[in-house]
Amino acid sequence: MTMPPPRTTRANDQLRPVTLERGVAPFAEGSCLVSFGATRVLCTATVEDGVPEWRRGAGAGWVTAEYAMLPRATTRRTPRERGRVGGRTQEIQRLVGRALRAAVDLDALGERTITIDCDVLAADGGTRTAAITGAAVALHDAGIWLLSHSLVPRHPLRELVAAVSVGISAGEVRLDLEYLEDVAVDVDLNLVALESGAFVEIQGTAEHAPFDRERLDAMLDVGLRGIRQLIDLQRRALGR
Repeated sequence: MTMPPPRTTRANDQLRPVTLERGVAPFAEGSCLVSFGATRVLCTATVEDGVPEWRRGAGAGWVTAEYAMLPRATTRRTPRERGRVGGRTQEIQRLVGRALRAAVDLDALGERTITIDCDVLAADGGTRTAAITGAAVALHDAGIWLLSHSLVPRHPLRELVAAVSVGISAGEVRLDLEYLEDVAVDVDLNLVALESGAFVEIQGTAEHAPFDRERLDAMLDVGLRGIRQLIDLQRRALGR
């Protein structure tokens, strides 16, 4: 197995430099350009009247997400997905949608849909976790837009949500994996949690060696601390 490179610039439990830039897409109801180290994802929120057919008449809204990696987001050109979306893309956009809906009061939306588009500009590991973290900021600003137009009785975002990756390499827990770390770790885990600390999703896989309960607990502890830091950064970006 190829060993991931040593961390020379940050501790095992330290996030990469994270930035959250709001309002980068002037025509969207909400937007955020999020960076986790070299990974950069543009998240835009679009508000539209109406909901999927299966939700019509319920008086509640819907939040969904789409995810795409631009052709030169990586070292080689990735063909655009036209017509048919690949399995990995479907998995990620469903994850982003589930994460956001866990934080939203759908009743407050009325019969409206908010679509979050997450477009990866540069990929160096953690694109799905960066997408969720940036999407929450874009969704927050879409809620502000709805309030400013008197379209909702209250802000539909009940609390913030963020996500981070965690891995185990040579027995050590590492937070927020870069690509070269991600492809070589023994265990890979993606963690999504709300501002309250409640888990939304835990995706964990033994890539090379099984892990026990003690290792899982260690990854969850490190991951939750990372998510708390991300939510603090979201609050600062939102002026909260």
